[in-house]
Amino acid sequence: MKPTIKALGLCIAVVAGLSVSIPSFAATTLRIGTVLAPDDPMGQGLDKFKAEVEAATKGEVKVQIFHNSQLGDTTEMIDQARAGANVGTITDVARLSSFVPSLAIMSAPFLFDTYEQADKFAISKEYLAWGDELKEKSGIVMLASNWYQGARHALTQKPIKVPADLAGVRMRTIGAPIWIETIRAMGAEPTPIAWGEVYSALQLGSIDAAEAQPTAIWGAKLYEVIKHVTETGHIQLVTALVVGAETWDKISAENKKIVRDLAVENGRFASNLTISLGDEAMAKVAKSGVMISEVDLAPFKKAVAGVYGLLKLEGEAAIVNKVLGR
Repeated sequence: MKPTIKALGLCIAVVAGLSVSIPSFAATTLRIGTVLAPDDPMGQGLDKFKAEVEAATKGEVKVQIFHNSQLGDTTEMIDQARAGANVGTITDVARLSSFVPSLAIMSAPFLFDTYEQADKFAISKEYLAWGDELKEKSGIVMLASNWYQGARHALTQKPIKVPADLAGVRMRTIGAPIWIETIRAMGAEPTPIAWGEVYSALQLGSIDAAEAQPTAIWGAKLYEVIKHVTETGHIQLVTALVVGAETWDKISAENKKIVRDLAVENGRFASNLTISLGDEAMAKVAKSGVMISEVDLAPFKKAVAGVYGLLKLEGEAAIVNKVLGR
């Protein structure tokens, strides 16, 4: 009996040792918020991402989606994630440039001509290295940076033809240096406020203008409180799906790969939806009575050219051009 008992004890000791040395990953839930509506392409992409992640990980990773600023404005959600809360969001990458300045290049004016160019750069080793740096410096993990929301246009109460027409115009923009300096260089007075406040601010006249992509103009009903949309396309809004590192690190390596791959795949789904619905959204905006105008972009491109030097992004611009082979 004694040898048997000793053998049994040895087995228990080995198993106990293994249980200490091998990490255990319980089911994890990712809570992801967005300021956009459920029917926005980003909202639809997130819902599809949720379903596919839960199926592919056999429920080991669950995803909860919160639309319409339920978890706060984008900046607030980023702050929550940094503080260790289980919160993720879709954000323009420029908001993260305070941690990794090079990331601002993704929101630089007149940089990408097509979504395909932005998608190619977003999966390049150069860009992904900045993403790795982001986790180390901010506690935020970038899952994918190819969620395209469309070209940003100027929304005003008066017609705009050249940058000088924007003099004195208080234009809502995103509160990151690349956005602020781009809008300032275009001639307007940059006024950062939360996205959820834009409609009322335009309605009450506390701002004179805004800038937004076609699907957001329609989704947020901004056509009710502006008179003109000038198709400047000054920034291609390429955004990233991010989550807090503390929650992310609870997921197994195998499931992390699944989640990242599906983040990229659904980023492309949402982006193609953005492109297909963009013209439809602008047609609806025009039908509502808003004047849609094309404009000569040359004066605007000239006006913002100095932004790259001002924010020390010439090197990053060269990297983009190299990756794109131009």
